[in-house]
Amino acid sequence: MRIMGLDFGSKTVGVAVSDSLLLTAQGLEIIRRKDENKLRQTLARIEELIVEHEVSEIVLGLPRNMNGTEGIRVELTNEFKDKLERRTGLPIVMWDERLTTVAADRTMMEAGVRREHRKEYVDKIAATLILQGYLDRKRMLENE
Repeated sequence: MRIMGLDFGSKTVGVAVSDSLLLTAQGLEIIRRKDENKLRQTLARIEELIVEHEVSEIVLGLPRNMNGTEGIRVELTNEFKDKLERRTGLPIVMWDERLTTVAADRTMMEAGVRREHRKEYVDKIAATLILQGYLDRKRMLENE
């Protein structure tokens, strides 16, 4: 079984999945949303990926403000979480995603990805960083 990482945004959802040993996260794809208020196609695609990759758990990025407060994006992400839970029946772990987009952007800059092309990849990389952080923490707790 694998774990899926999601970076939920108003226009896109970045998707990553772990390897079967739960050691590393790999970016999978970016689901593009046609309408911010409609999630049916997004949820259907996530379900397809869950089946395809034998996912048993989901880690969803929680977009807190830098000072730790929760704004409208947290509220929308929690609504998405509820819909995803009802639809998949899988456990969903919320993971603090502060600075993952910044880290993703920095990673692409260091790799020489041109500024105009970064938007194409940032959500998938952010999902990978969210999932990798969770996998690392999980492994650390298991080794204590």
